[in-house]
Amino acid sequence: MRTKISSRRTSHRTRRTHRSRRPIVLAAAVLLMSTAATACGSDTGSGGTSPGEARPSTATGGDSSGGTTGGTTTPGQGGSTSPGTPGTAPRTPTQPAAPPTGAGEPRPVRASVYFLHGEKISAAPRTVTPPATAAAALRALLAGPNRYERGHGRATAIPSGTTLHSIVVRHRVATIDLSGRYDDGGGSLSMQSRLAQVVFTATRFPSIEKVRFELDGKPVTSFGGEGIVLDHPVGRADFEDLAPLVLVESPLIGDTVRTPVRIWGSANTFEATFKLRITDAAGRTAADVHVTATSGSGTRGTFDVTVPFRTARAGAGTLTAYWNSLEDGHMVVEDTVPLTVGR
Repeated sequence: MRTKISSRRTSHRTRRTHRSRRPIVLAAAVLLMSTAATACGSDTGSGGTSPGEARPSTATGGDSSGGTTGGTTTPGQGGSTSPGTPGTAPRTPTQPAAPPTGAGEPRPVRASVYFLHGEKISAAPRTVTPPATAAAALRALLAGPNRYERGHGRATAIPSGTTLHSIVVRHRVATIDLSGRYDDGGGSLSMQSRLAQVVFTATRFPSIEKVRFELDGKPVTSFGGEGIVLDHPVGRADFEDLAPLVLVESPLIGDTVRTPVRIWGSANTFEATFKLRITDAAGRTAADVHVTATSGSGTRGTFDVTVPFRTARAGAGTLTAYWNSLEDGHMVVEDTVPLTVGR
């Protein structure tokens, strides 16, 4: 049986050259050397700052890792990125590329990769270095979840050994060329899940809205033995069934949070309402708030809230996104994000 994925709209440096000149007066040469030494000594070490995070930005030029790219972008910084159009990756205004850390090296920035938590998509943090951010994020995805993430139920449907050949971005569509290993084995759910993992990871970048797939350089129109039709670019909305009703995109698994914490993501719940609960290291509820997304009841919207909390004890905690059943009021958990909760 061929499965059709239908596209749906979503609402929501002049290099100066210096000629070497033979010094005429020795005193002048000594003075020059002294001045240069003073300048070097005045460097306060700004290039040695710790890796930072940058808001999503659009940068031009090629992607030096993973083949050719167009419109390579710098990913968002987890909890400091604003959400955007419902059903799409959150967007922020275009920002300049991250400043260099010294000796011409760019500053590492934060990206999100998407694994599976149960049978639903779940975001995890990764650090990548511009300008090859999109390719680096996809390679991090292909490497799979780390030990900590596996210990908290994160998994992947992407076959081990899958490699990225290239990513090319034109007109907000990323053509992603993967090795043939990508479509090996698995049933319909596995095939859909691995496609969704790549799509969500790529569309986390502001310049990418949809993805077109290639395997070993050949366009994919029918994917795997399940015959999933991919004759058009696909986006997040095409995998709505694989997104939890509340998808938390910041903070991310393993993050350290302090009060107040900004929480954002997307949701598609009844009447767009749900709840967020923060539990501290003592197992006590540090915060439990009602949230309303921009839309719901069949249409995915976005949410962006700042939540104050009070902890009885700092340490390992959890952010839980849930809603209460209309039938009997029981708690229906949509997403859980393990965190380190500070005071």
